[in-house]
Amino acid sequence: MPDSRARQRPLLPLWAAVLGAALAALLMDLSYPDAGIWVFAFPATALLLLSLIGRRAGGALLVGAVYGVLFFGLLVSWTSRYLGPVPWAALSVLEGVLTAVALIPITLAYRWIPRAVPGRWGRLLLLPAVVAALWVGRELLVGSWPYGGFPWARLGMSQAQSPLAPVVSWVGISGLSFLMVFLAALAIEIVRARAWRRPVAFVAPALVLVVLLLTPLFPTTATGTMRIAAVQGNGPTGYFDQREPYSVVQAQTEATAPLVGEDIDLLVWPEGSLDYDPFQSEPLARRLTLIASRIGAPLLANAATERDGRFYNTSMLWTAQGTAEQIHDKRHPVPFGEYVPDRAFFNALAPDLIGLLQRDYTPGTNTPVVDVDDVIVGLAICFDVIYDDVIRAGIDSGAEVLVFQTNNADFRGTEENVQQLAFARMRAIETGRSVVNVSTVGTSQIIRSDGVTVSSLDADEAGALLEDVELRTGLTAGVVLGSWIQQVLLWGGLCALLIGWWRARRR
Repeated sequence: MPDSRARQRPLLPLWAAVLGAALAALLMDLSYPDAGIWVFAFPATALLLLSLIGRRAGGALLVGAVYGVLFFGLLVSWTSRYLGPVPWAALSVLEGVLTAVALIPITLAYRWIPRAVPGRWGRLLLLPAVVAALWVGRELLVGSWPYGGFPWARLGMSQAQSPLAPVVSWVGISGLSFLMVFLAALAIEIVRARAWRRPVAFVAPALVLVVLLLTPLFPTTATGTMRIAAVQGNGPTGYFDQREPYSVVQAQTEATAPLVGEDIDLLVWPEGSLDYDPFQSEPLARRLTLIASRIGAPLLANAATERDGRFYNTSMLWTAQGTAEQIHDKRHPVPFGEYVPDRAFFNALAPDLIGLLQRDYTPGTNTPVVDVDDVIVGLAICFDVIYDDVIRAGIDSGAEVLVFQTNNADFRGTEENVQQLAFARMRAIETGRSVVNVSTVGTSQIIRSDGVTVSSLDADEAGALLEDVELRTGLTAGVVLGSWIQQVLLWGGLCALLIGWWRARRR
């Protein structure tokens, strides 16, 4: 075993570590859709860890910043599609800096844990476990702060098309992230400690691989089907699209027309499918009542609504009786997209951009479900699909199927829609529920509880999907244990780091 002083030396000179971090960012971006080469997530993770080992806080901050800014810059480049480079650069730098700061504890773990627990198993099991737990803690920080966070880049989400996806039905997204980083960190330590010379050293990684590759889906129970129609109108729903009055609802109406006469239990339109607030527009309300009557099923639509002087992003279940007593307001409005936090401060920095957002959406507090003939339908509006609390609230309320409404019109021609679709697929697997993901402009899909796509509409294509969607009950371990696993990993990793620091000082 190398001595403790050797273990604290950087494995790579700083210039090589910076290049390694940049390459890790590129590989990590390629592991997410549109490329979706999921296996790249493993070498990307290992390369970043190698670049951090032995660094002091300043060097780790530089390496982490190079990785974080470049990775987010590549992953969310679609934010510059219409608004230009300023929002894209601001988001990339903010998330990159948070990532860099949160990677410092991982560097400290590589310094303290081997000194605190110098045995072979401390090196081969405890150190990778602490590193992986701290990685999950970093994801939770970036995904929850500031302004509600941006959990778009969790490592587990890169595996939507991989054979590892069923693992999330047992341990949730964060649990899969932990196992992936643990495996990468373990492989590094096996090589560093020259443990590969002993066959017993391969027992732990072999067990992890078996868990990752052979884990079946957590079982849930089929309870029947619901015939759901999802309509993608491909109307002018982008922020800067030129439109005539009622042109959006007209596009949705025309795409819905072929469904007249079909046996339908629920008609779903996407986020932003209505031009105006139907609770304040009598002509629009009459239009929705007529559509629900002709289809013979309630219509789940979405619009910006105003109540008591506040604006909401609202989905409503409109019936043939001309009422919409069941509504759900989006829980996590997008900062700088749907509202401006600290408006006075940011308006002084970029008045032209901030001036584009004249109204601020209020976060919703109502439960993300609707009841359709005694079937509970769980909801998530657009980016709410990436927030665990929304999905779990729907499942905890008895949802037997999930419906995700989104509007990707501001990101036409980018990979944003397929990234979001991959997250929807992971939610289906995680919860053991079928998912209906419908967009204004695409891509819309109906996905089974095992993540398999049943039917699909391509981007920029008007049309409708109609399927007998399977209903399921029962809670997966990923739903029941997911939040607990997150907390155990977060606080367990931090406590292990502090204990490692204390023991290292004593030794």
